[in-house]
Amino acid sequence: MSNFSRMITLLRKERGITQKQAAMDLGISQALLSHYEKGLRECGLDFLVRLCDYYNVSSDYILGRSADRLGAVLSVDDIPGDVSSKDSKFTGSILPTMNKRLIFSSLNILYDKLGQSGNKELTTKVSEYISLSIYKVFRIIYSSNKNNSQSLFNVKPNSFEGYTTAAQLKTCADISEIVNDKQAVKNNQYFEMTSESIAKEYPQHSTGFFNVIKTAEDTIEK
Repeated sequence: MSNFSRMITLLRKERGITQKQAAMDLGISQALLSHYEKGLRECGLDFLVRLCDYYNVSSDYILGRSADRLGAVLSVDDIPGDVSSKDSKFTGSILPTMNKRLIFSSLNILYDKLGQSGNKELTTKVSEYISLSIYKVFRIIYSSNKNNSQSLFNVKPNSFEGYTTAAQLKTCADISEIVNDKQAVKNNQYFEMTSESIAKEYPQHSTGFFNVIKTAEDTIEK
């Protein structure tokens, strides 16, 4: 499914309206809208403008070119940073600071939702998964310099990647088991979200968060 067909389907479902109602509002047949949503037909520019007005989003967003609903282009100053750290120390390239702030914004949303759930085990497991990811990447970078002592770590050099991957898979399975247990996560209504509700609830962090999601999916699709 193309970005366009995926996005117009998502926007309709987020609004909670049927395909029949959306088609009526947009002045086309339900069959034609169904073809658009399935990626079987391409729409014209006039209809694209109508869609953007109907869902109150930009054409860049609806075409999957921007993670921001209004099509804003991010600069590093637009993304909140961790005020307790000096991320301006990265010199020579703005990319590390930009990516650090994008991840910082994403973690703010993620941990706020975890806090709302009231489940300590879930928060612990998510933290374990993130810690394992950081450990794995850092150790690969650290180990690239043969002068660095491996005594910093307990897990042997020839097995840490395999063991870390296994631990990540196990932790991810634990997270899935917890969130699917209605008794374990009593406040799972906080996990009911749309892109619009996230943008309203987290105006400072949502754009960075959606950029992280888009980058991840672009990487997966490659």
